[in-house]
Amino acid sequence: MNDYEIAVLIPCYNEETTILGVINDFQKALPQSRVYVYDNNSQDKTIEIAATTSAIVRSEPHQGKGNVVRRMFADIDADIYLMIDGDATYDAGSATLLVEHLIDNNLDMVNGRRVTEENEAYRQGHKLGNKLLTSIVANTFGHDFKDMLSGYRVFSKRFVKSFPAFSHGFEIETELTIHALELRMPVSEIDTPYGARPEGSESKLSTFRDGFRILKWIFFLTKEEKPLQFFLSIALILFILSIITAWPVFLTYIETGLVPRLPTAILATGIMLLSFLSSAAGLILGTVSNGRKEMKRLFYLSIPAVNRKND
Repeated sequence: MNDYEIAVLIPCYNEETTILGVINDFQKALPQSRVYVYDNNSQDKTIEIAATTSAIVRSEPHQGKGNVVRRMFADIDADIYLMIDGDATYDAGSATLLVEHLIDNNLDMVNGRRVTEENEAYRQGHKLGNKLLTSIVANTFGHDFKDMLSGYRVFSKRFVKSFPAFSHGFEIETELTIHALELRMPVSEIDTPYGARPEGSESKLSTFRDGFRILKWIFFLTKEEKPLQFFLSIALILFILSIITAWPVFLTYIETGLVPRLPTAILATGIMLLSFLSSAAGLILGTVSNGRKEMKRLFYLSIPAVNRKND
């Protein structure tokens, strides 16, 4: 593992009570790595405390974790990337296990699945929301992950440099997961201990606000990555709605030969036309999406894979 350039990426916002411990813990766990701290407009002394260590400290003025991750992935060049939140809830002792698992199995991402027995570590709303959102992504894109929203991950250079990073905030974990699943990258998930936040540290994640943002992002990525299924689903709903609307008009016409409810008939016809248009849009955008996916795959393959140096 000493033969690889390993970058530890720590995005943080108002973590003055935890950032020093996180830096020290991961420097001890991966002494051969370079630790990068990206401050995201902290209003406390996070950046001043981080600057007292040997970590490389930088700033990202655009607010939101997604913006920070985009900047880190663009700026930093390494063989292996370990990303960890700066709130001291993740186990530094698992870092070596995650990195070695990625190298030994030629993977592109290893997700640290959070395991805890502390009620304070994982609020019930967060736990329920994570299970719900993870199950939606699993049913739509694949079943490779059970903790999609974990902030503890290891990536290959292939993954990092082929990742577009469109999201702005906490939706970034969802985008990371779907990027891996859509390109069918070799990935894995390992259980890692997860602890409660230290006293004085508060979660920045809002259960409902950020949960709805993540759900909206899943909806957006479904449209972008699976437009055929997305628009055919809409077409099916419109088709059924058109049949339901037109059925009474049709029965009246069979009985009397008249169409007395002309506005209803026009409405049903319009809905059916929208159904056909949605189907056509799905077919066209499905072809475009496959072309984009092929280009992303080719670019991904142009970057050398992580292999044992003595292989």
